[in-house]
Amino acid sequence: MNGTRPGGAGRASFTVAVDGPAAAGKGTIARAIAARFGLAHLDTGLLYRAVGLRAAAGEEPEAAARALAAADLDRPGLRGEAAAGWASRVAAIPAVRAALLDFQRTFARRPGGAVLDGRDIGTVVCPEAEVKLFVTASPEVRARRRWLEQGGEAAAVLAEVQTRDARDAGRADAPLRAAPDAVVIDTSAMDAEAAVAAAAAVVAARLPPG
Repeated sequence: MNGTRPGGAGRASFTVAVDGPAAAGKGTIARAIAARFGLAHLDTGLLYRAVGLRAAAGEEPEAAARALAAADLDRPGLRGEAAAGWASRVAAIPAVRAALLDFQRTFARRPGGAVLDGRDIGTVVCPEAEVKLFVTASPEVRARRRWLEQGGEAAAVLAEVQTRDARDAGRADAPLRAAPDAVVIDTSAMDAEAAVAAAAAVVAARLPPG
């Protein structure tokens, strides 16, 4: 999470919603878009990872979500696979999602504009977002990216990606899917620079002057 950069200081609220499955590149795109256009950035997955780590320590998930503090977003291990697995579990709990919704919506409409990345930003959290991007890639490509980052058994990494996809897309509350008006960016055959350029072109076309 970062504050509004100077380029966006005088701008009214402008929300960019970036959704997609794990390892598709949405975080890289969201951070780059925020930096390029002077927008604040929130990785909403960190909220669920932080709640997940508290739940892993024995806390009741809804209570953990309601008690979440800024310091929780700086906890060690938040980017690890254990936190990712727990995040996917607690994200399937409607009460947890409800507890975190107001925080995300307030951040999204802050003066100066904001970029939020997650799995239900364009469909549930910010359906009125000025820009909606759905960043995706094939499971095999995403598993290879994850494997190159973290190692392990390649087949097991692919299986975990597929399991997480099924859990995120199949949950009853706020399933992972592209909003009807989202621009889909498939990064399977793109490097990071090309993916960011594609997303930046969409944002630039819709950003109000000033």
